[in-house]
Amino acid sequence: MRGRLARGECLHGAFVSTGYAVNTELMGMAGFDYLLIDLEHGMGSERDILGQLHALGRSATAPLVRVESLEKQRVHRLLDLGVQGIMFPRVETAEEARGCVAAMRYAPEGVRGVATVVRAAGYGPGYEAYREESRRELLTIIQIETAAAVENVEEIAAVEGVDVLYIGPMDLSTSLGVFRDYGHPRYQAALDRTLAAAARYERVAGILMASGAEARRYREMGFRFLTAGTDVMLLRLAAQQLAQQMRDA
Repeated sequence: MRGRLARGECLHGAFVSTGYAVNTELMGMAGFDYLLIDLEHGMGSERDILGQLHALGRSATAPLVRVESLEKQRVHRLLDLGVQGIMFPRVETAEEARGCVAAMRYAPEGVRGVATVVRAAGYGPGYEAYREESRRELLTIIQIETAAAVENVEEIAAVEGVDVLYIGPMDLSTSLGVFRDYGHPRYQAALDRTLAAAARYERVAGILMASGAEARRYREMGFRFLTAGTDVMLLRLAAQQLAQQMRDA
């Protein structure tokens, strides 16, 4: 994914909130570039991750995880399982961003613990290759979702190893005092400032969209890491639509 983003491509993905392997497999079969398995607000746990990774094994969809905290131990466990990137919520300072990057990397660049007999390294034989590849390929996604984060976004973007600055619209609009008013000048100014910081430091800007139909508009604004929907929402909407079709008939 880092290579595709470096070439200027736009990547599209969705969230998986249930923690169920079958739902993850179905979402992977849909053709998304990536799926964000949500441990912050989702119903799954770390125990469910391995099954979800197995479920994505038949697809080209990259497995990413949004963690619930910045604790490096949680990040290490997920990376050892073979997760290809981590989304860190509620990052507000450059110091916190440096901690996120450090959790993604082995020493001397970071603080990731070394274990060779892990799934990501082929349970041992592939560790040397994995160690080198992890430096180049693991994706570090920093969420910009508070007024404080926007105030410090230039310093956050300057941190070496940050790949994506990712807007969380509902949290950000709440923090700015304009909940879900995405046309408000304060919210729009926050987007502009984040996009400018991403461009200045050659980071990728990402955002959660209300629907896939918004992809063109956000791409034209400068966002290239676009997410829409969750397995929960898609199931609910499709079920409601089917029930209504039956009643209408």
